[in-house]
Amino acid sequence: MFLRPGFLPVLACAAALTIASPQSEAQEPLLQCVPYARQVSGIQIYGDAHSWWQQADGRYAKGQRPAPGAVMAFKPHRAMQLGHVAAVSKVIDSRRVLLDHANWSPINGRKGQIERDVLAEDVSAANDWSEVRVWYTPIGGLGTTRYPVHGFIYPQGRAPRQLQTPPVQIASNVEATRELSRDERKAQRKAERLAEKEARKKLKQIEKQRRDYARYLKQQDKARRETVRMSPPPLPAPQADPIGDLIGRIGG
Repeated sequence: MFLRPGFLPVLACAAALTIASPQSEAQEPLLQCVPYARQVSGIQIYGDAHSWWQQADGRYAKGQRPAPGAVMAFKPHRAMQLGHVAAVSKVIDSRRVLLDHANWSPINGRKGQIERDVLAEDVSAANDWSEVRVWYTPIGGLGTTRYPVHGFIYPQGRAPRQLQTPPVQIASNVEATRELSRDERKAQRKAERLAEKEARKKLKQIEKQRRDYARYLKQQDKARRETVRMSPPPLPAPQADPIGDLIGRIGG
């Protein structure tokens, strides 16, 4: 998913939604980022997200190169004092990846939701993934906050070389100021159009899920009202009869 500079997309987050029934939704606890990242990556680290980077020492390979299956470990930042962890689902290029993570954007007013294949962009000067911006559903685009990142933790036995991802291009000061060539600009525009087309396709899928869920809720509500309507009215409470009760106790 590529974003033009200065372009705030109107697309909603292209993420698969976990649909729960009304009866179970209110009872289910909010899903935190740590157990979800552990589940999708297979990295068996426990504890708060900010401790993952240090806990990985001697247990898992670490580095500054994104790779599918790796976990991006965020540093504590502002209100995010416990840090954050997210699994990389796809590497787009040296500056963009897609993430699978939980408890980042509130969706339909609820936190603790899962988001899949959402964009994260490296905004560090050295292209070392030390600072990123991450897709935020309420605004339908990348947030303005630059989040500090430790780096990437790789699953057991899957070093970056084995993952076969394109190498990260470390930009020098000269390369950072170099203008793109005509062919490079053309290729970038083409990639942006393809990414936007794919995002719109995912948006349509999400909107269909939402419509289906709304239809399900409407059917459930209709069935509930029909059940109430068809239920026989409760029997009226018997009237108090103190004289009859007295006669019953002492006899005729």
